[in-house]
Amino acid sequence: MSRRRRGLPDFLVIGAQRSGTTTLFYDLCRHPQVAGSPVKEVHFFDHHFARGVDWYRSFFPPTAAQERTRRRGGDLLGGEATPNYLFHPAAPGRAAETVPHARLIAILRDPVGRAYSHYRKSVERRVERLSFEEALAAEEGRLAGEEERLLADQGHRSIHHRHHAYVARGLYAEQLERWFARFPRQRFLVLRAEDFFTSPRKVYATTLDFLGLEPYDPGGFGARNPNAYEPPPDEARGLLERRFAEPNARLADLLGTPVWWGTEAG
Repeated sequence: MSRRRRGLPDFLVIGAQRSGTTTLFYDLCRHPQVAGSPVKEVHFFDHHFARGVDWYRSFFPPTAAQERTRRRGGDLLGGEATPNYLFHPAAPGRAAETVPHARLIAILRDPVGRAYSHYRKSVERRVERLSFEEALAAEEGRLAGEEERLLADQGHRSIHHRHHAYVARGLYAEQLERWFARFPRQRFLVLRAEDFFTSPRKVYATTLDFLGLEPYDPGGFGARNPNAYEPPPDEARGLLERRFAEPNARLADLLGTPVWWGTEAG
């Protein structure tokens, strides 16, 4: 079947990395009206944009299948989840150009825990040799100029931007602002990962409602990409808590809710 007869995604899970995106995406794919991409992370809007939209279409349901589902009284939604999209500086503009009507889901985790989970995963993947404290100290130098290069060159791949941005990936407000500048706010659902971890059924129902899907009980919930890392060292945790205090307050202001990390939960 020609790629041109395939649709484009109706929704994107854009991030954040190490925040439950894998579990949320595969739980969504269990819904009978969701057709997820065969690989969770397509990486079109960050790494493969030069391959063109027809390549991207190949990951999603044929338009004929979508039409058959609509005739049966529902919509078959295509979607994918690439958590690097939230952080990649070129992704919002590329997505707005390609899928301007898509719905966008961001799930955000306490940036302190996210940073340490990210670090431990980088160590496991052998892309990080420094201690956590050393990696935090090296981050600014590692990332210097990388956003500019990513914006200027579609083919540029940055190891540091992808693997070593432990603090920068937790600056959620500035990342969401880039997306909000390209898409109407009503197209976004911003979730807190801790709510998903503790109340998955409630968050799942909220997400289905946001996507316009019928309620559905998938039978059970379980983490797909769990980790059991010990907490970060106390000194590093304190440093990160101070570093994220202002960005967390900025995020709360942006989203109009005080119920985020470093604020009093309501």
